[in-house]
Amino acid sequence: MAGLSQIWAHIYTTTLVFFSILFLELVILVRAAAGSIHGCKNRPITTTQYLKLVEEKNPACRYKTGLRMESLECAVCLSKYEEEDEIRKLKKCNHTFHKDCLDTWLQQDWATCPLCRSMVLPEEVVVNYWRHQNYQEFDGSDEELIFLLSALHGNYIRRFL
Repeated sequence: MAGLSQIWAHIYTTTLVFFSILFLELVILVRAAAGSIHGCKNRPITTTQYLKLVEEKNPACRYKTGLRMESLECAVCLSKYEEEDEIRKLKKCNHTFHKDCLDTWLQQDWATCPLCRSMVLPEEVVVNYWRHQNYQEFDGSDEELIFLLSALHGNYIRRFL
């Protein structure tokens, strides 16, 4: 009799796992379909695409001693500009920074000038970038599957694994 109840417990667990996996696959399918319906405008953008947009809006150039600039040092790293340093001047507010310093700032902040906080990129671009940074998707690995199943069904499944 104990053997029969153990068989039923295994069948129940297998069925539970099967339907959990089926549910997860349906969720992934629906999310993918919803993303394609909303179109490209609301899709998350990668860091590479984000930095490319920054470059298009505010192209970088090389620092030359003869350039007329209001500041001779980068407000992010506080070091002076040296000959041939790559710098980026923001078009909206005319503040200048080292290219790498500003790019790092823009990736960590909400795409604003470090000095005056004016927007460097349109808000929708920034939101889509942060959506990509915070986007977590199930990639199908065994470890994630076990974690998701244990989260769905508690410790019950662990007794049989």
